[in-house]
Amino acid sequence: MKEIYLAGGCFWGTQKFFEQFEGIIETEVGYANGSLLNPTYEQVCREGTGHAETVRIVFDENKIPTEEVLEKYFMTINPLSINRQGGDIGTQYRTGIYYQDESLLPDIEKVYAEEEKKAGQPLAVELKKLENFSPAEEYHQKYLDKNPGGYCHIPQRLMKME
Repeated sequence: MKEIYLAGGCFWGTQKFFEQFEGIIETEVGYANGSLLNPTYEQVCREGTGHAETVRIVFDENKIPTEEVLEKYFMTINPLSINRQGGDIGTQYRTGIYYQDESLLPDIEKVYAEEEKKAGQPLAVELKKLENFSPAEEYHQKYLDKNPGGYCHIPQRLMKME
């Protein structure tokens, strides 16, 4: 199993999107690369902790390779938007690809370079080693399953791709 952390705006939609694919073993929403361990949602939104809403994705690379995970990720974001995805605005909604396992880096860099070439300009997507990750509160976990009409910046058509 491999693990990657993806920030793609509001974490509810990113989690729901990835759960539809074979080979995705587990997802968990949380807060990454900020100044506090175990922040609350309110702290992340109002106190400038520097966290990004992020989804921890555990996947079976034999069923869904790292490159495919990232190609799917780029389908759901505007990679040129700074601190904003859809109607969500703020540094916690920035985009980012975070990793712990250095063996993923060549595949990450390959897809990143391809996306940058498509865009014709530098991407606003952070690419860096994971500094820290704290799971979000329980009410955020699988939020769109619990609240099917909840807000999501990802187009509905992408939620039923499999």
